[in-house]
Amino acid sequence: MGNKQTVFTHEQLEAYQDNPFRQRIAQVFSEDGDGHMTLDNFLDMFSVMSEMAPRDLKAYYAFKIYDFNNDDYICMWDLEQTVTKLTRGELNSEEVTLVCEKVLDEADGDHDGRLSLEDFQNMILRAPDFLSTFHIRI
Repeated sequence: MGNKQTVFTHEQLEAYQDNPFRQRIAQVFSEDGDGHMTLDNFLDMFSVMSEMAPRDLKAYYAFKIYDFNNDDYICMWDLEQTVTKLTRGELNSEEVTLVCEKVLDEADGDHDGRLSLEDFQNMILRAPDFLSTFHIRI
């Protein structure tokens, strides 16, 4: 094998799970953010997504996955992308906006119109099912 590493693309992740965030997950865990994962990246992803990973680590990576514009905040646009993916496009734009506004209203601790990592972690603490849903079974 030498120094060669196997590269996994986001298309190959489809074989593991039908997840609407699979491309975004591959981008977050790939070294350069292009979604092309090395074996080490792939193993890191499975470690974070394992049922044994700590809540804080899972929350950190969930935050990164939902931060679509990579500005270290989850803004209204990021939330709209997230809700649309979670509902697989079944909500109209007004419904998506309503859900996003409700999330910001309840989780935006400093009322700046976006979620910081701290805001997100506090929201996760109030979601007891987070640990049971943010994982991949092997």
